[in-house]
Amino acid sequence: MQPVDFTTLTAACSELRAHWLPSRLEQVYQRDRYTIAVALRTLKQRDWLEISWHPQAARICVGDPPPRLPDTFTFSQQLVHQLGGLALVGIEAIAPWERVVDLQFARRPGESALYHIYVEVMGKYSNAILTDDSKMIITAAHQVGQHQSSVRPIQTGQPYEIPPKLTGPVPSLHESPERWQERVSLVPGAIKRQLLKSYSGLSAALVESMLLAANLAPETTTDNLKPEDWQQLFTKWQEWLQALETSKFQPAWTANGYTVMGWGAVAPEKDIQTLLNKYYTDQLNQQVFAQLRHQLSQKLQNILVKLRNKAQTFTERLQQSDQADEYREKADLLMAHLQNWQPGMKEITLSDFETGKPIAIALQPDKNAVQNAQRLYKQHQKLKRARAAVEPLLLEVQSEISYLEQVEDAIAQIENYQTAEDLQALEEIRDELIGQKYLEDPGYRSRSVNETASTNFHRYRTPNNFEVLIGRNNRQNDQLSFRVAGDYDLWFHAQEIPGSHLLLRLEPGSVPDAADLQFVANLAAYYSRARQSDQVPVVYTQPKHVYKPKGAKPGIAIYKQEQILWGQPQLVISH
Repeated sequence: MQPVDFTTLTAACSELRAHWLPSRLEQVYQRDRYTIAVALRTLKQRDWLEISWHPQAARICVGDPPPRLPDTFTFSQQLVHQLGGLALVGIEAIAPWERVVDLQFARRPGESALYHIYVEVMGKYSNAILTDDSKMIITAAHQVGQHQSSVRPIQTGQPYEIPPKLTGPVPSLHESPERWQERVSLVPGAIKRQLLKSYSGLSAALVESMLLAANLAPETTTDNLKPEDWQQLFTKWQEWLQALETSKFQPAWTANGYTVMGWGAVAPEKDIQTLLNKYYTDQLNQQVFAQLRHQLSQKLQNILVKLRNKAQTFTERLQQSDQADEYREKADLLMAHLQNWQPGMKEITLSDFETGKPIAIALQPDKNAVQNAQRLYKQHQKLKRARAAVEPLLLEVQSEISYLEQVEDAIAQIENYQTAEDLQALEEIRDELIGQKYLEDPGYRSRSVNETASTNFHRYRTPNNFEVLIGRNNRQNDQLSFRVAGDYDLWFHAQEIPGSHLLLRLEPGSVPDAADLQFVANLAAYYSRARQSDQVPVVYTQPKHVYKPKGAKPGIAIYKQEQILWGQPQLVISH
């Protein structure tokens, strides 16, 4: 992940100064353990300033509104308590070339600051620290004890000290090309490495894009550079320093990330706030998505292995109880031929009542014929009782397996992270599994408070432009089938196969033709566990014929008056 470097931070802050000074602080919401969102209002606009001290994605930029869920963190509450109703009057760097921003808060513009939030954008040492006007620390996002850092502890009640000063030379617009070249080429080596070693304030991403813009490979050694290469590179160096001086930046997307210099741009972005918010939101969501998907898949796999073993055991016990009648028949035979028994017999062979075939019956030699028959009758009763006890247990396990296979299928459908909606659909599955007691509630994420499913269904249009909605998880399936579905819609599902619920939305009087129905049947097959098959049976009916059994788990539905179509999943082009 590309970290926010000095150049990006400078660009972001110059834009914030232009649009958000002064502004009133209205609210603070902590999204997670690394990020707060601060609601700011000017005369023209209101938005959320995001401040993050995430070790890989520390940043300050205008972000998205936070979710409507309780904020359980104390850091944000302390900030609201101290800063509520004050105005943000300054956004300053604490010193040249430092990646620490001082957000200054006063009663009104023009007055001196009563409080400061120091946002330290420094990789794994990033932090956000609130101090009063005498620089005493009131609270910090991340407290640093004496045992963690003897150089710079950060604790409530201690004076705030700025990070240790930079030791290397800092870039200057006034440095001559000769002096600059001499410094960079003093020790021969790869040009990228030499630039990073020779000056403070540079980052790997910036140097790479600068070299790219100067048509130089990062690994080219300094003693292999021609005079025109040096000239080209110095021009870009000056261009960079000029941008910092004049605050004129060009936010854009690059092949592997972003730039605020316009170098290596593949697509421009309207402003730096949008660029940073989109990049880091997507990068972090992608991380969370990959972890969560792996965690859920593993958990389900483990539970399903246990349940399938359980089902196997129950099935074997039922197969044994199928022999119950055999024991009774043997006992009847024995009772009918008591005269054939002789003391000490270990086995007796008698002819079957109906077929006349010989049947061998094992006997216990220390028991007489009647006692042996009673033993067989007892065995018969025992196996019959076992069947009565095991059948409902097997049914219960089978329905649990089919429910979890439905969940497993929903996870399989959300294969890659593309938008925030993919993560949301996965989080809903996690919340559902917490609700069904298959997962522990992680507590610090009170996401499971949000019981209403989102409506980010998959959406398609049929050949005649009717809308098709597809649930992405069990919660959404229930939402579609029992809340969204209208009287005129049609409900689709792969027949007796785990998969999504689909709705073909229809207005009164509108009639879908065969091509529309086939189109939806193909989708129902595609969004099911049988998506690899050539043909999949798909049922459809009116929503009024779809019911949820009492006490059934999410996503489970029964239906009647259905019609069947054969869906062809390979004809679907996923979007």
